[in-house]
Amino acid sequence: MSNSAADRSQRPMRVAIIGAGPAGVYAADILTKAERDFEVSIDLFDKYPAPYGLIRYGVAPDHPRIKGIVNALHKVMDRGDIRFLGNVHYGKDLTLTDFRHFYDAIIFATGAIKDADMSIPGVELEGSFGGADFVSWYDGHPDVPREWPLDAKEVAVIGNGNVALDVARILSKHADDLLTTEIPDNVYEGLKKSPVTDVHIFGRRGPAQVKFTPLELRELSHSRDVDIVLYPEDFEFDEGSDEQIRTNNQTKTMVNTLTNWLVEEQDSGASRRLHLHFLHSPVEIYEDPANPGKVAGMKFERNELDGTGNARGTGEIVDYPVQAVYRAIGYFGSELPEVGFDSRRGVIPNEGGRVIDEAGTPVPGIYTTGWIKRGPVGLIGHTKGDALETIGFLLEDRLNLPAAEEPDEESIIKLLEDRGVEYTTWEGWLKLDAYEKSLGASYVHPDPATGELVRERVKVVDRDEMVRIARGQ
Repeated sequence: MSNSAADRSQRPMRVAIIGAGPAGVYAADILTKAERDFEVSIDLFDKYPAPYGLIRYGVAPDHPRIKGIVNALHKVMDRGDIRFLGNVHYGKDLTLTDFRHFYDAIIFATGAIKDADMSIPGVELEGSFGGADFVSWYDGHPDVPREWPLDAKEVAVIGNGNVALDVARILSKHADDLLTTEIPDNVYEGLKKSPVTDVHIFGRRGPAQVKFTPLELRELSHSRDVDIVLYPEDFEFDEGSDEQIRTNNQTKTMVNTLTNWLVEEQDSGASRRLHLHFLHSPVEIYEDPANPGKVAGMKFERNELDGTGNARGTGEIVDYPVQAVYRAIGYFGSELPEVGFDSRRGVIPNEGGRVIDEAGTPVPGIYTTGWIKRGPVGLIGHTKGDALETIGFLLEDRLNLPAAEEPDEESIIKLLEDRGVEYTTWEGWLKLDAYEKSLGASYVHPDPATGELVRERVKVVDRDEMVRIARGQ
């Protein structure tokens, strides 16, 4: 097929988006709704058989906002003007050369799923875990082991963001209280056996500098038979803190909530306790000489605020006996084949979403959005702004894009079938969705209050099983 501008004007612009999480769906939605005088044809790819990315595999199952976000993404995909192709691995099933052959533009929206590194002694010990890995397990990620070692009575969670709160809440919550969610059966059984009594969350700065949000904080107090424990010596406020409280309603709300909890001194005699510690910097995870190789505790340096809201060490070392440590200090992007990567920031090098080469020159037809574009910061809603910027540049570049050699929509399907790729579709996801809901509806669990509890959904974890159901096999 000719690549002339005249020929391209006679057909839809073909766009591939790699990653069907919120960032990818938002980009597709914005592109379909953008003011333009030409048609677009969008294929949304994902390496998982199901869509939604982070929403399905990165957010705690008891998070109250999940359903609303899923419903919004579902409405976009269910319109029928965006094609979903799941269970397709970029770099394995399809290469960048393949995508360039079939599409005029490619947008990478692959997110960030790895744990950021923490460089302290003992991080390699048995019982030291990445928070992101634990999230993948309790969310039923298809590519992680089904079992998780939950044998610690006392646990440390490092971090003061939403993921740290999610990890701590799931660890401290009673498994039966998660049955109303889409928690997979293997996760329920694992948490049910957990002997945990105390979960400690540690943050480097003070209560006014936390990175979680009021909703996530309030969720902590909703856990049955779990006391929240705070410490007066951790409640330090400097001039920077006072300014933040005065000028930021979210900070003010969280500080008020925390100080109220401190004054109330919750101690109901619950079987589990969730401790919130501030002004602690990790120093070392150590082992028990009698049990080498296994986490036995963790040392921290006590901090103080420096007047600006930042923390500095005091030299005082404190010690907490714990048998497990969960590092929830942030996510980090993964390098993709044939695409540049900033190993310091964990992103694809770009300018406003235009992917750039080593010389800083935009690579024609290649774009990025979401966490792999700007790093894993901000809430899910922030990805809309990312997508808007990226799509704006794509539309601006449209007439200079390298034209696809085979832009016909069925050409990519034929290639996948020729290569034996068992891809899934939106219709297949609807089948899997209905199947998971039917599992929930047929599952009745005794409940002391109501007599029975019917689950909304039971998530299918095994990848092959997901594919079989989605493909009607």
